[in-house]
Amino acid sequence: MRLVWFRRDLRTIDNTAFIAAINSNEPVVAAFIATPDSWSQHHMAPMQADLIKRRLFELQNDLASLGVPLIYAETSDYASSVDVVCNWVKQYSVTSVHLNKEYEINEVRRDDKAEQALTRLDVVLHRHDDKCQFIPGSVVNKQGHYFKVFTPYKRAYLQKLEQFPVQVQKVTAVNGQKAKVDECDLFSKDCSFRYPTEESQAYQVSTEQILDQLRSFVKEHSDDYQDERDFPAIEGTSRLSPYLAIGALSVRQCMARLLYQQTAPLSEGRQTWLSELIWREFYQHLLYFEPKLSRGESFLPWGVHLRWENCPRRIKAWQQGQTGYPIVDAAMRQLNQTGWMHNRLRMIVASFLVKDLQVDWRVGEDYFMSKLVDGEYAANNGGWQWCASTGCDGQPYFRIFNPTTQGERFDPKGEFVRRWVPELADLPDKQIHQPSKWLSVKGSSYPAPIVDHKVQREITLANYKNAKDFLDAT
Repeated sequence: MRLVWFRRDLRTIDNTAFIAAINSNEPVVAAFIATPDSWSQHHMAPMQADLIKRRLFELQNDLASLGVPLIYAETSDYASSVDVVCNWVKQYSVTSVHLNKEYEINEVRRDDKAEQALTRLDVVLHRHDDKCQFIPGSVVNKQGHYFKVFTPYKRAYLQKLEQFPVQVQKVTAVNGQKAKVDECDLFSKDCSFRYPTEESQAYQVSTEQILDQLRSFVKEHSDDYQDERDFPAIEGTSRLSPYLAIGALSVRQCMARLLYQQTAPLSEGRQTWLSELIWREFYQHLLYFEPKLSRGESFLPWGVHLRWENCPRRIKAWQQGQTGYPIVDAAMRQLNQTGWMHNRLRMIVASFLVKDLQVDWRVGEDYFMSKLVDGEYAANNGGWQWCASTGCDGQPYFRIFNPTTQGERFDPKGEFVRRWVPELADLPDKQIHQPSKWLSVKGSSYPAPIVDHKVQREITLANYKNAKDFLDAT
C-alpha cells in the first residue's frame, strides 16, 4: 500500500505525489494531519484554516471517486506529525510514502525527519517537486547562480517555458485496488479541528467551482488585466490566490489555461498575469536558495542595521484602519473583514507601515499572515521585503509611496474608500483622500492623519542611509 501525505496541495488534478502513487497500481490511502501549534507559530489566519477544513471535505469526495480514502489526524506540530505517519505506516503495512516538497525551513526539517524515521522502518519516502512549474534551482544564470533580479529571472524562465511547455497531469483511471482503513481514521464532519476558524464562505471549495473561476477569469478578464489590476474599486484581479495558497489549484493549471490555444503573441493583459505567476515562482526559488528568509532575516545584509520605532499606538491604528489616510484605512478594513486585500493596496499599506510609521516590516508580515485567506509564506515575505527595500530586487529605499497621491491615482472617485470607510461617504471626490480639513469643520469621528508623510519620509531616508553607510564602513 502507498500513502500520500497531503499538506498545501489539496487537489487530485495535477498533484505530482498523488498521481505517482496512483500510477503504481497499488492500493493508495491519502492522509492529512492538522498541526495547530505549528500553524499558530506561523500565524495562519483562522479564515484560511476554515478554508482548508472546508476544502478537505471536497478533496475527500474527489478522492472517493477515484477509490482512495482520506484519513485524518490532529497533532500538535510538524515534528509529531512524523510520528503519526509512522504509526499509519505500521498500522496499514504501507511500503511507500509520497509527498510534495515545501521549501520553507521548518517544512524541510519535518520532511528530513520523516525520511530518517521511514528509512528505519524500511519504507521509501518519495519527495516530489510539485509547487512550481520549474523546480527551484533549475532557473539559473549562465554561471549557475540564482538570479537576484526578477527581470532576468523572468527572461530565463520564459525561454525555458518555450522549451518545456506547461503540462497538467490528470488521473486517467480509478484505483482498482481499494485500501482498507479503520473508520475511526477517516476524515469526518465531527473530526477535531482545534485551530480557531473564521467564516470563509465567500470563497469556493469545490473543484469545479474553482476551475470555473479560473476559466471565467482567463476568458473574460485576463486581456484587460494590465489596465484594471491596480484599481481596487474594479474587480480586475483573478481572486485565485486563496486556492493557490492551499494548493486547491496549481500554478500549472493557471498557466495552461492562460496559454491554451494561444498561437498569436499574448495580449498585454495576459502577459502581465503570467508575470505575476512568475513572481510567485521567483519567491519560491529564493526560499530554496536562501534559508535565512525562513528565519525572518532581511535578504540584504544592511537591513539588520535599520532602526525601528515600533510605536504600539501607531501599529494598532494601522491594524484597525484608523490612521487618517483613507486609502490605507480602507485597505486594512477590507483585510480585517474579508481576509483579502487588493495587491496594489498591499504595497501601499506595507510602505506606509514601514516608511511612514517606521515599524519593522516583520510586524506587518506577521499581521498579514494572521489575516490573509491567501497567506503563503514565500509570497508574503517577498512582498514585505520588496516594500521594505530589504529584499531581493526590492523597491529602492528612496522610493516611498505617498498614501494620498496613491489614493488619488488608483481610487480617483473614492469608490473603494467609501465602501470601506463609510464615515467618509459624503465627501466630494476632490476631498475624499485629504479629508482632515473638511472633517475638522464637520466634527467627524474619522481621525486626523496619524503622521505627516513629508516629515516621516525624511526620517526614513536618513534611517536607510545610515544603515547602508554603517555596513559600508564595517
